[in-house]
Amino acid sequence: MDIDLITNILYAMVRTGTPLLIVALGELICEKSGVLNLGQEGMMLMGAVVGFIVTLSTGSLTLGFLAAILAGILMSLIFGVITMELSANQVATGLALTIFGTGLSAFIGTNYVGKPITGLEPIDIPVLTDLPIIGRMLFGQDLLVYLSLALFGGVYWFINHSRPGLILKAVGENPHSANAIGLPVFKVRYLAILFGGAMAGLAGSYLSLAYTPLWMENMSAGRGWIALALVVFASWKAERVLLGAWLFGLASILHLVFQGMGFSVSPNLLATLPYLATIAVLVILSSNQNSRLVAPISLGKPFYAKT
Repeated sequence: MDIDLITNILYAMVRTGTPLLIVALGELICEKSGVLNLGQEGMMLMGAVVGFIVTLSTGSLTLGFLAAILAGILMSLIFGVITMELSANQVATGLALTIFGTGLSAFIGTNYVGKPITGLEPIDIPVLTDLPIIGRMLFGQDLLVYLSLALFGGVYWFINHSRPGLILKAVGENPHSANAIGLPVFKVRYLAILFGGAMAGLAGSYLSLAYTPLWMENMSAGRGWIALALVVFASWKAERVLLGAWLFGLASILHLVFQGMGFSVSPNLLATLPYLATIAVLVILSSNQNSRLVAPISLGKPFYAKT
């Protein structure tokens, strides 16, 4: 492969991995609190369609991204109320949220399918963008790519070096003990759920406002599910989420790699690679007894405050 092809592959890898990174960071915080939200796909689609409609109506990308974040928060609030207040099963509620978000996004976006907008443009940083191989990959991206890296740094610091992060982990490991020493378990879990929803909405809007600036039904194409697997792949460690997102992003564009190398392979077959990689990761990790020990102990378990 020549340098130009490698440069383009790395550039596409980062762009493709960005929505995965954003939604996985939100899910990581959510799961660290002991809450398993499987509704990422539905929240992403709602963020994508709401962000697109607002941007098309107002001409403002900023308002579009903010509206998408709000849509994700509202969707996650539905999940929070049902699982926290009504003590419903988290897995069933998350699946229902995905089905609801998929259907609702298709319904409200019917009249906007295929309508183009001017999406988020890349920002070229002088001199740095011209660096060989890594220049365009790291210094020729759009603003949301840089924001995703900032979010990664913030989440990493929050979990590993802050007192609220320590409280979050305490709630996720043993909510009853945390409640006994006066920690606000419900508040912590609600905030984690809302943060996860905001990140899912933002990730969805990246798809419709930057990655492919248009709206299509089911345009998240399973990225919400891949992000769930990514959190497991990262062993619930923030520092591994970035690497995992880029690796899954690379798996999603392997058809470009093979085409660039001159191989004739069915694009439909290659399109299955990121999902095959997801299945492979889950199978390997589930067979490893040690990997089960790193998950928050109370993950997916409801909390009942004793009165």
